[in-house]
Amino acid sequence: MKYHPSIRPVMLTMALAASASGAAAADVRVMCYQDSVECEVTAELAKRFEAQNPGTRIIVDNVPFKTILEQLPVQLAAGQGPDIARVTDLNGLSKYYLDISGYLKDRAYWDTQFASTSQWLRPTPGDKGIYGFMSQLTLTAPFVNKTLFEQANVPLPGPKATWDEWAEATRKVAKATQVKAGMAWDRSGHRFAGPAVSYGAKLFDAKGEPVIDDGYRVAVEKFVGWHKDGTMLRDVWAGTGGSTYADSIGEFINANVVMVLSGSWQVSRLQREVGNNFDWVAVPNPCGPAACSGMPGGAAWVALKTTKSPKETAAFLDFMASEAAYAEFTSRTNNIPAHAGLVAKGVQYPGAKGQAQAALTAIGGTVASLAPAAYQLQGYKYNRAVMLPTVTRVTQAIVGEMSTADAVARIRTDMQDALKQAQK
Repeated sequence: MKYHPSIRPVMLTMALAASASGAAAADVRVMCYQDSVECEVTAELAKRFEAQNPGTRIIVDNVPFKTILEQLPVQLAAGQGPDIARVTDLNGLSKYYLDISGYLKDRAYWDTQFASTSQWLRPTPGDKGIYGFMSQLTLTAPFVNKTLFEQANVPLPGPKATWDEWAEATRKVAKATQVKAGMAWDRSGHRFAGPAVSYGAKLFDAKGEPVIDDGYRVAVEKFVGWHKDGTMLRDVWAGTGGSTYADSIGEFINANVVMVLSGSWQVSRLQREVGNNFDWVAVPNPCGPAACSGMPGGAAWVALKTTKSPKETAAFLDFMASEAAYAEFTSRTNNIPAHAGLVAKGVQYPGAKGQAQAALTAIGGTVASLAPAAYQLQGYKYNRAVMLPTVTRVTQAIVGEMSTADAVARIRTDMQDALKQAQK
């Protein structure tokens, strides 16, 4: 996924007297990156918080995502950094997070509304602390060129259709409309994991250790087979070496494929770049014999140990996690909620039009179908040890450098080597 940060910082200071005694205001500094307008919306919400909490000033620094990715970890390792940050390396930075549970007004609210993702931020499996919350979910999802289906006079498979049924349908459409291929998936181990879980991959054993099992093997065999028979557009995975990421959405926008597996973060791009060229829809993740699962992801607001104002930091996060503030943030930024109450109620997206609004609603409706293993992998500190070898070895099987069986064996070996290295 690509990020589009603003070019200037958003800074909030409210000219309010801290108290009758003239005590200095408590500053809470928030390091924020944005895909669209997340930092601007946060800044506006922070003004309301300041009005309700005289004596606390919220300073929202809008930084490039590269700053979050590269500079923030260095700052934290040196004992420096902001009070709050918006991060995507959820568990990887967890040793720097501050447990704010003792400062919260209603701990039970947090445990209820963020139950499915709270473990992603905890340093150890048995930890019960509250370190922040997911500002939104991203969800992997397929997008389908509905116009091509109509031109081919092929009905769209139903909401519980299998990957095999979608492969067959997209092959028929591609042949009838003479486009390059039926399907393409982003070149990503994260994207591959959803179908793998659907085909029965457990991903973790009883001890919580990652495994490459028969379900994962079946998914590899299916995926490589679809490349061999022309169902999958070869260019996306075979066009790049190593574990380099490549998205499939450009091929979809150019109408070279009938269906792609990408994710919710692409909806705004599709609205902008497809325009009226063709009709497109987001559909539920296709099923395998075990599940109909995609993969979750997203960004989190986290409290950091570097704060000098833990009470005020927790108060602002409590405000941002409230249903009213969270609903407004989600609606205005065109994101999928990670808040259980809003998942159940649904979210309106006034800034999204037509197909984009329908897509966000449809993708949001797939949260309930996410398999537990998908959540577990997303929150696993060393998930890249599984994802990166998958991309490298499956590509080698696609281009004929090794057999599918050898690719699965090498993924397993590479994963173990990567784990040993990461855990040193």
